[in-house]
Amino acid sequence: MTTAQPASPAHPPRVVPAELVEQLTRGVIGSGRTACHSPLTGLPLAELPETSEDEVALAFDRAGAAQPAWAARPVRERAAVLLRFHDLLLRRQDAGLDLIQLETGKARLHAHEEVQAVAMAARHYGRRAPAYLRPVRHGGAFPLLTRVTELRHPRGVVGHISPWNYPLELSVGDALPALVAGNAVVMKPDTETALTALWARSLLIDAGLPPEVWQVVLGEGPVVGPQVVRHADYVTFTGSTRTGREVAERAAARLVGVSLELGGKNPMIVLDDADLDRTVAGALRACFASAGQLCISAERLLLHERVADAFLDRFVERVEALRLGAPLDWGTDMGSLCSQRQLDVVTRHVEDAVARGAKVLTGGRPRPDLGPYFYEPTVLADVAPPMLVCDNETFGPVVSVHRFADDAEAVVRANATRYGLNASVWSRDARRARRVAARLRVGSVNVNEAYGAAYGSIQAPMGGVGDSGIGRRHGAEGILKYTESQTVAEQRLVPMAPAFGLDDRRYAGLMTRSLKALKTLRFR
Repeated sequence: MTTAQPASPAHPPRVVPAELVEQLTRGVIGSGRTACHSPLTGLPLAELPETSEDEVALAFDRAGAAQPAWAARPVRERAAVLLRFHDLLLRRQDAGLDLIQLETGKARLHAHEEVQAVAMAARHYGRRAPAYLRPVRHGGAFPLLTRVTELRHPRGVVGHISPWNYPLELSVGDALPALVAGNAVVMKPDTETALTALWARSLLIDAGLPPEVWQVVLGEGPVVGPQVVRHADYVTFTGSTRTGREVAERAAARLVGVSLELGGKNPMIVLDDADLDRTVAGALRACFASAGQLCISAERLLLHERVADAFLDRFVERVEALRLGAPLDWGTDMGSLCSQRQLDVVTRHVEDAVARGAKVLTGGRPRPDLGPYFYEPTVLADVAPPMLVCDNETFGPVVSVHRFADDAEAVVRANATRYGLNASVWSRDARRARRVAARLRVGSVNVNEAYGAAYGSIQAPMGGVGDSGIGRRHGAEGILKYTESQTVAEQRLVPMAPAFGLDDRRYAGLMTRSLKALKTLRFR
């Protein structure tokens, strides 16, 4: 049985102080009232403004009015805001960690992963945005005679719909490159984790961001979300594949671009030469960080048949030793699920698997003694179609075990899903692991690490293929998607047409000879 510990030395606060809520919601447009709740107690945390459909339009009007002045600032001045935000985030992180835990129920270490990710994004784009956005010279139609420059312009007002599972990283972390590129942002965070997003916005305003440039709208997703898509010049969305398709369809009808990070059924591949102690420790992170409510966590363990039994002996023992609880402090290995809805999904997937013949190696039970939405970290064997857990994203602390005979079979099993977000490969032979990684149909692969190596490498793109989405965050793609490219071509001395007395025939002949010469001289 998984180790439990008290909910906290002193029980988590039942409400967030009214003065803090008032401070964080200052400037948020909303004539109605709604509430967010804590999964640690199931009770309301705070009352918040609720935005109507008409008020979403007003938020876009305010953002649109503020955006030109923000875009007119030199990019280095906008980037300096991000660097000041970086320092404020690290200095004031304790308050943010408390909010993340209160709103998501996750362990404090997993909450701190959000702080790490956002700080890295702020530093990266604070340092690199001027280079990403600088004018770029290209070769012209005629060497020396055609001067071509590519400019980058902000799209305008970005509509950003962020989820509940990583309320700091997936709100401000995605907003930072949009803002430094010169856009305004209208964000709809999940209401249940809105306080964390609002706290991040307050830090960015303290760092020098004009408040009107980042608007927040709150309310039910099916009501407010479509209005965000209706008014935005570009849309980013992180969430379920089903909703992501709806967002994409609505944006496409307006010829508006989108970036979507959606579901996953991520594999962790353990080859027969893996260091089992290191791999078991990595599997705990891969499967149970944030109680499995991480888009890039592992839900499938693919084990080479020669090491499967030895791996599982160690892994199950370590899973059963995990410390569950909900203190607003360090020292807990796994926290709570975020809602009754997530608990219902996890319970249904496990019960369906067991009813169809799967074996529970450990876990498999809710833990109401710890809190309303706790569920034990669970390992399932003998999982096969048509079990729900086999092909559908569970998004909870449940991992299924599968065995393979060789590297080729591992690749086939890993790719046997409509998703393609993240994977990991574990082996003492790095070259072999990289060969396997290159054959996986996923957006990112970690070698001998669960997920942090790829996600934390902020200069490299991060995203999914297939039903895991389109577009990328991080790196050049993570900021350039928020811009429109413009080509400015200046023709000098001679026109792109017959001149100097040449008729059409002689001009065409001259151009033919010139094109052949340019190829011979290896011009691009």
